[in-house]
Amino acid sequence: MRRSTAAALTTTLLATGLTPLFLAAPASAAVAKHYDDFNGDGYRDLAYSNYSSGISGPGGWLGGAVTVVYGKASGLDTGHTQVVHQDSPGIPGTGEEDDYFGESLSSADLNKDGYADLIVGNGTEHVGSAKYRGTVTIVWGSRTGLSGGTSLAPRSGANGSQSHFGSELATGDFNGDGSPDLTVIGGGEAWLYRGPFTKSGTTGSVTKIDKEGAGWYSYGLAAGKVNGDGKTDLVILGTQFTGQTDANRVWYLKGASSGLTSGASKTYASEPFAATIGDFDKNGYGDIAVGLPWNNDGKGIVSVWRGTSSGPSGSMTYNQASSGVSGSPEADDNFGYSVSAGDTNGDGYADLAVGVPQEDVDGKEDQGGVTVFRGGSGGLTGTRSTWIPQSVLGPADSYASFGSAVRLRDLDRDGKADLTVGANGDGLLMRGTGTTPTATGSAHLPEYGGGFLD
Repeated sequence: MRRSTAAALTTTLLATGLTPLFLAAPASAAVAKHYDDFNGDGYRDLAYSNYSSGISGPGGWLGGAVTVVYGKASGLDTGHTQVVHQDSPGIPGTGEEDDYFGESLSSADLNKDGYADLIVGNGTEHVGSAKYRGTVTIVWGSRTGLSGGTSLAPRSGANGSQSHFGSELATGDFNGDGSPDLTVIGGGEAWLYRGPFTKSGTTGSVTKIDKEGAGWYSYGLAAGKVNGDGKTDLVILGTQFTGQTDANRVWYLKGASSGLTSGASKTYASEPFAATIGDFDKNGYGDIAVGLPWNNDGKGIVSVWRGTSSGPSGSMTYNQASSGVSGSPEADDNFGYSVSAGDTNGDGYADLAVGVPQEDVDGKEDQGGVTVFRGGSGGLTGTRSTWIPQSVLGPADSYASFGSAVRLRDLDRDGKADLTVGANGDGLLMRGTGTTPTATGSAHLPEYGGGFLD
């Protein structure tokens, strides 16, 4: 997700479907089962931004980049990586000093050739005279991995200066026709691009998603299955202005054959910053977990909006004062800065990882950590939570901001979601186990510099 201040942020959201792809999917294959398997070998791959360091060019450090670590039978292969940027062969554009290529990331098999494609947002790119118009680039999957790219054309309303087109992205089959669709934030609006997509740049129809006349401003997205009808639903994080007042809101839109239909909204006292969807009580309906890290002087909370057959209804709140949760609420801890859902222990219930990047530990400022809530009967509870400190990276230090990004996905096909955690200048992969993710056998992520692929 991306704040209204144009700072690059991350969200996480639920991805389901552990059925492995068969090796080397042919070009005529149906849509890839793993939305993040870029080379079609049956193993999930991991993409993350390294725009904080950029790519060295003749004018200095330019443009930002995305690192891809490819998967193998034992999980990620940190010896098999690829760096993609705007000076890579076949990628549109040119790396420039204030670009954020990789500010937002999503993926899906947009052209239905059996290989997942990477979608890269660069919300600060200048296009002609339009300063900070932003761009979205589809980098195409293939048997040998990612290769070549196509620019996505913005619609009127998202193609002017300060539009920040591509500041946030989300994919899913929102209309249930079997073709992945793409939602993009630009110009303070969400835009639904229906699939299929082609390498020449054509897409299905494009519509604006807005509360017409209601002063709605969109800045964040999460996609997943909430009401159990099989179609992907969408959650939009935004601000609604009424006269001189504004409200922080989350808006649920139901997947439908027409695309998306408006559903319930929920208002919060502070700005929603991250969102993810997971079935924490295994009742067949996805629950919406919303991170609110600035709540109550930055102590932070996570609100879980429970899924039902008619959409979200009712909610629970979790923080460091919840029974069983490690730590205590302190100003500027930012509990809920990042959230991600996935089944870490293979029991069929989705679990929730919550980043607390500004937690002070033993006198060390902003050391950070991650709380993992395990799902179960009745949903999440603090008594089934585990604290993972920054010290799993090595010697504890101040300002590590461990937990600034989190992601739960099963990367080794053992039925347990693995936890990837971002920190300042470092990223860590921890394997899922029958209890909680473990640092045993963990791996550092090469050239990590920002948020993970959704």
